[in-house]
Amino acid sequence: MMDCVFCKIINKEIPAKIAYEDDQVIAFHDINPQAPIHLLIIPKKHIASIMEIDEENGGLLKEIVRVAQNLAKENNIDKKGFRLVVNTGEEGGQTVQHLHFHLLGGRFLTWPPG
Repeated sequence: MMDCVFCKIINKEIPAKIAYEDDQVIAFHDINPQAPIHLLIIPKKHIASIMEIDEENGGLLKEIVRVAQNLAKENNIDKKGFRLVVNTGEEGGQTVQHLHFHLLGGRFLTWPPG
């Protein structure tokens, strides 16, 4: 998608502090972190939201969870705890129309979130 900020990060048109990258997924540091560890994990294929996950691209979820697990371990938040969040739609707080998972940790995360 031409105007998608995350697609521009994937295509290296916009700089980002990359934490992980492979042929299907990229993870980078959020520019407005809400916790000491705040990474965004996204599929390289443009998928607008979790509502577009189907049998064809559902395997991406497994890969994203695997990346989240590894990043949690690398950032030493796997033992104390972390949150993996997907905002969907306007009322769900989704501001970029490209599926993304927030990996948050490094502090006590309150509930409800907002």
